[in-house]
Amino acid sequence: MGKITPRIHDLIGLLNTFFPPELAEEWDNVGLQVGDPSARFSQGMVALDPDMEAVQAAREAGAQVLITHHPLLFRGIKRLTPEDETGRILFHAIQNDLVILSAHTNLDSAQPGLNSWLGDLLDIQDAAPLVPAPGHFLKLVVHVPSGHEAEVAEALFAAGAGHVGQYDQCSFRQSGTGTFRPGEGSSPFIGQIGKREEVEEVRLELIVPRPRLSKVLTRLLKVHPYEEVAYDLIPLENQRAGAGLGRIGKLTEACSLQAFAEQVRGALGCDSVRLVGSADRSVRKVALCGGSGASLIQVAHRFGADVLVTGDVKYHEAKAAEALGMALVDAGHFATEALMARNLSRLLNHAAEQNDWDANFQDYDGAVDPFRTV
Repeated sequence: MGKITPRIHDLIGLLNTFFPPELAEEWDNVGLQVGDPSARFSQGMVALDPDMEAVQAAREAGAQVLITHHPLLFRGIKRLTPEDETGRILFHAIQNDLVILSAHTNLDSAQPGLNSWLGDLLDIQDAAPLVPAPGHFLKLVVHVPSGHEAEVAEALFAAGAGHVGQYDQCSFRQSGTGTFRPGEGSSPFIGQIGKREEVEEVRLELIVPRPRLSKVLTRLLKVHPYEEVAYDLIPLENQRAGAGLGRIGKLTEACSLQAFAEQVRGALGCDSVRLVGSADRSVRKVALCGGSGASLIQVAHRFGADVLVTGDVKYHEAKAAEALGMALVDAGHFATEALMARNLSRLLNHAAEQNDWDANFQDYDGAVDPFRTV
């Protein structure tokens, strides 16, 4: 059997599985930016920014889809002309049938995702989210006549229920007795109208992510043998395993801030980094947030971080960290996010192989930091 040529909506579904849209910040705009979700593709490119250089590189490489970290569209547009940069990119994409997708703050917070990749690159041990993401989970409880529980469970698994961390097809089953009396006009699967029945049933429990709820319930009602399906939906406060803003962990051994900063500079390949704090102070517990993470200074301090690695630190934010006695390594927005392209392309190529897709992804290697040191 040959490989499958996927459609864009298949890729969107894959990205949503890895980087759920509900992990995105409220102000963000992730997902499809421009293009036909029903179009087929065989070649994709991954880039940090949706600039004209990345768009042209994607077309030259024969890509039908460009996946970027930063969204092309943040706010509504009132006109579409080629007289501004966004308009030119949109015109070029539409005229060349190039689809543009974005995975931004949902990719930042996911596991794996930008910040977990950054933690791995900096050799941070036992990294956990600084601000854990809420779970957005429900527990589905449904009673199924004995002998039909496997069929119902398989349908719910296929619809997206039963995922717990890195495990899938998770459920709990308990046998019991169900009672009911079919009324006039009913068409009972088991029993007779007007007569109370006692039936061996299995209580089936599964976790359901809120975005999958509609699909899961549709499948449940279609596959369940009963005419009237009794089920419960229980809201859960469980946090999403491993997901959330930033990361915090430890170095294998303590070192000076100067030595750690040099390690960061070398790992990220940036020309220089900015420091807040004495160069000879000892650091061991490290917080990090790719891009602009200075808003996490107070949280990082509360969790005992010796240093926060991020980018785009402003003067007053640096002063606030200094007052708290916490060090900062500002490696810049670009350097702390540029690793996204190669890691995401690698992840997507692995997923394409697992799904038997006839598709390949490459990372755009022409991106450069707009800032220069002199």
